[in-house]
Amino acid sequence: MHPTPTSGPAATNGRVSFWYAGAPLPERRPPLPGDLQVDVAIVGAGYTGLWTAYYLKQAQPDLRIAVLEKEFAGFGASGRNGGWLTAALPGQFRRFAARGEAAAVAMQRAMIDTVDEVARVAAAERIDCDLRKDGELSVATNPVQQRRLLDRLPALRREGWGEEDMVLLDQHDLADRVRIAGADTALWTPHCARIQPAKLVRGLAATVERMGVRIYEGTEVTHIRPGAAVCRQGTVRADQVVRGLEGFTARMPGHRRTWVPMNSSLVVTAPLPPDTWREIGWQGAELIGDEAHAYCYLQRTADGRIAIGGRGVPYRYGSRIDTRGETPAVTQVQLRDLLHRLFPATAGTPIDHAWSGVLGVPRDWCATVGLDRSTGLGWAGGYVGHGVTSANLAGRTLRDLILRQDTDLAQLPWVGRRVRRWEPEPLRWLGIRALYTAYRAADRRESAGLGRTSAVARAADLVSGR
Repeated sequence: MHPTPTSGPAATNGRVSFWYAGAPLPERRPPLPGDLQVDVAIVGAGYTGLWTAYYLKQAQPDLRIAVLEKEFAGFGASGRNGGWLTAALPGQFRRFAARGEAAAVAMQRAMIDTVDEVARVAAAERIDCDLRKDGELSVATNPVQQRRLLDRLPALRREGWGEEDMVLLDQHDLADRVRIAGADTALWTPHCARIQPAKLVRGLAATVERMGVRIYEGTEVTHIRPGAAVCRQGTVRADQVVRGLEGFTARMPGHRRTWVPMNSSLVVTAPLPPDTWREIGWQGAELIGDEAHAYCYLQRTADGRIAIGGRGVPYRYGSRIDTRGETPAVTQVQLRDLLHRLFPATAGTPIDHAWSGVLGVPRDWCATVGLDRSTGLGWAGGYVGHGVTSANLAGRTLRDLILRQDTDLAQLPWVGRRVRRWEPEPLRWLGIRALYTAYRAADRRESAGLGRTSAVARAADLVSGR
């Protein structure tokens, strides 16, 4: 007998994210005092901007670098994500392979290496972010998902994943790690680590400040142009100006259709009692995702909770963003019910916190990084949900591009990629809404015993470009 499922809303909704719970929100650093001249201006104090500043300052300590942030460092996706430091590509291998399959394989191997690079820097800079590298489990919870998982294996091997990079687990192997209702197959890779996102971004911000980087918070950039970032408090002039706004890119003039701000929502339980953990059997810190079309993602937090996320309301008309991070009640219920289906033993555990954030999605669902040498304008983002790792790789790549270093990173196939803009409204809203309606319908049919991947999902993939 399991306890009766809880039905009330989360105790806390929004307030940026659960990762900031238990302590006051960070006090803002002083804003830009007025006009400023630097070598590099970085717009956005999330992972992308801070990693770029870190590696630039490390490579050339005399560089004058200013990071400009409207709210506070880690206010956006960097402080709201699911805490997955994963080697998964921020896009489709086939699209990166347009510049050659070897280049796309190099991109995948670079992502794998980046997981360890983030862990290395966190240790070297003494950033305590609850990092634990126990790998990632991609779990099939019905026969159709199992077939998709098995069908992916040959492609993964072609894409640069070796035998040591992935292990197929049967029902018994999986149960030794974690007991998930209805799951009898999983793919495990060691190349993933759990983190506490806000601890990482706050630690990184403190690190770059110690290195001499100036971070100006409460400083909204209203325009980016060659040689300058125009703020309400003044103009920052620089040889290079880097845009690292991810899901907030749509707020910048001229970029409303560059990347759409896709919403992702999470809930986190109260700490689970020891007997519940014994029933679940999830004693490690593996990150868990399923093979559904509208997939979910989970982590076991360092303080013994389960955080689970999914798309919820994926997009708001006109690329609007709810900066408060509040999650609609219907999404909270969906995520709670999914958690209870996967882990029935959690049915009596209350949900402590719900929150949402936005990620950047290009029209072809592939991330990009680049620097236009004629204008000095740089950019990175569109990470399609894999930004924790990708932002570090982007930061190192931007370092090489800005310093004119002809390195392997500067040759990766996401460098300089440009894709067509998203459709204007209302086509953008109608298309994205229809896309996720189709994926959820496909998941329901497959779970009900369809026996094959839904044609609706295949059509949605074709239309979306995923």
